Order: sequence, then C-alpha cells, then structure tokens
Amino acid sequence: MTTSIKGKVAIVGAGNVGATTAFALMNSGTVSEIALIDIDREKAEGEAMDLSHGGAFVEPVDVYVGDYEDCWDADVVVITAGASQKPGESRMELLERNVAIFEDMVPQITERIDPETVLLVVTNPVDILSYVTWDVSNLPHERIIGSGTVLDTARFKQVLSQQCDVAAQNVHAYVIGEHGDSEVPVWSSAHLAGMSFDDYCASCRMECGSDIKDELSEKVAGAAYEIIEKKGATNYAVALATTEIIDAIVRDEDAILTVSTLMQGQHGLDDVYLSLPTVVNRRGVRQVLEYDLTDQEHEQLHASAETLQERLDELDIR
Repeated sequence: MTTSIKGKVAIVGAGNVGATTAFALMNSGTVSEIALIDIDREKAEGEAMDLSHGGAFVEPVDVYVGDYEDCWDADVVVITAGASQKPGESRMELLERNVAIFEDMVPQITERIDPETVLLVVTNPVDILSYVTWDVSNLPHERIIGSGTVLDTARFKQVLSQQCDVAAQNVHAYVIGEHGDSEVPVWSSAHLAGMSFDDYCASCRMECGSDIKDELSEKVAGAAYEIIEKKGATNYAVALATTEIIDAIVRDEDAILTVSTLMQGQHGLDDVYLSLPTVVNRRGVRQVLEYDLTDQEHEQLHASAETLQERLDELDIR
C-alpha cells in the first residue's frame, strides 16, 4: 500500500551522514518536516540553515534544529550519532563508547515517543547498536530497525551491473548477514531479467566463474574501506540507502529491503540483529522473509551471526 501523506523525520546526529540524509530527504519529496538534533547545536544550526536555503528548488519542507522532544511525534527517528575513533583506539573500545552513548541517548529519544514511531539506526556497527537500541528502548522489535545491508545490496547490484553491462535497476540480488566483514552475498538467487547470473553470463559469453565471483564479492565487502581511504568517510550512498528505507516507512510501501532486524528463528537464528530480505512499511518490520540458501550460504550466514553474537557477549548486554 502507498500513501501521499508526507511525514516528519527527526535525524539525531548532524554529521556527514545525518546532514547528507537530510539533503537526500529534501529531494525525495517524502517528508514535509526534518528536525536535526546534535550535541553540537551550532553545527546543526548551520546545516539546517544551509539546507533551508535550497527550499525554493524542492517541494515545501521545513528543516530546523530540534531537541529530543522533536523525536516524540516523528514518523521516523534516524540515529546517525556516535563517537569517532580516537588514535590508537581499538574497534571494541570504540564500540563500548558508542554503546554507552546509546544507553544514555535512546531513553531520552523514546521517553514519550508516539507508539507508531519507527527508529532507524544507521550508526556503525549498525547490527550491534540496533540490538542495543532495542534492548534499552522497551519498544517492540518491529519498530527498531537498522540500515543493515541495504547499502551493501546496492553495491552488489552496481558491481554486477558493471560486470554484465546492464542497468543496476535490472539486477536483483541481496547481501545478507552482518553489515561488515562477514556479510554474505547471495549468489544463488542473483538474477537479471529472470535469468540466473550464471545463465546470463553464458548467454552473453562472459566469464563469470568462481574466481570472478570471489573478486566481485571482495569488491563489495571492501568498498567502504576503499572510499574511506580515498576521501575519509562514506556519506552519499548511505544517505540514499537511508532515504530508501524512510520512504518505505512513511509511504507504507511494503517494500522488501535488507534491513537489520531481530532474528526469531529465521534460518535457525535467534536473539541477534542482522539483515535478511524484510517487508518494511509504516509499522516498521512487517515480515522477515526466509528463503532458500545453498549449504555454503547457510553456513556463511551462521558464521556472520556468530561474529555478532560474540561481540554482544563481550559487551555483556544480553
């Protein structure tokens, strides 16, 4: 189901990703109100002012600086806030600091939140912090989702489109599991025009053997590292991915997206947030789809889940 009703989005964190998401949202025409919330209020004011000056070029949208109270009546609250890694700091030390930030921040966001508001976590590591958000919020898990592998899936489609010389919109493929090093590209269901990737390559006399698949998988998994090495951060594609999720929620689209959600028995997994194809609408998660995987893909998915579960155990939050 779709709707023309425009919504309100609150973005907590006005850094590169948060501000770029606000820009993408302005251009989407999905929302009429965007509240930017940041501990550095002056930074948020500057971003809101800059964005507002583009109002003459887009459909009417009110962009302003807000506080946690502005989350309470939002349709979607996007969380991009988090600590940056300090020199010499390990990933686990950074994660522990971000968990502490979320444990303080999330209760303020959800203190008097509307029962239909959906929380969308984007801060990395997104699967772990989505779990933390659910754990401390006392909200139904369907209303707490992470951006998950939506961006990884888009990267997978783009890489396959370049390999096969077709438009990315005509490539159908998913990346599942962790948004991170243990992610799983699902080659068994990748297809173009109803043809499997292997069959399409054969019909076009293209070389697409296991070596090529490994190379393309590594390209997808390493994309963020390469971008960060070249420009210092990722922001454009993740903002578009976030906007795609927001659109599905606000417009009640019942769109299938690989967001990070709580596993409750799917593929034998429980009590961990990770990505599988999921039907997303105004209520957040409508249904997590469980579909056929090869034995190898199933093993890789379980290994990915174990990686996340080990981190949760190290944090001692379960």
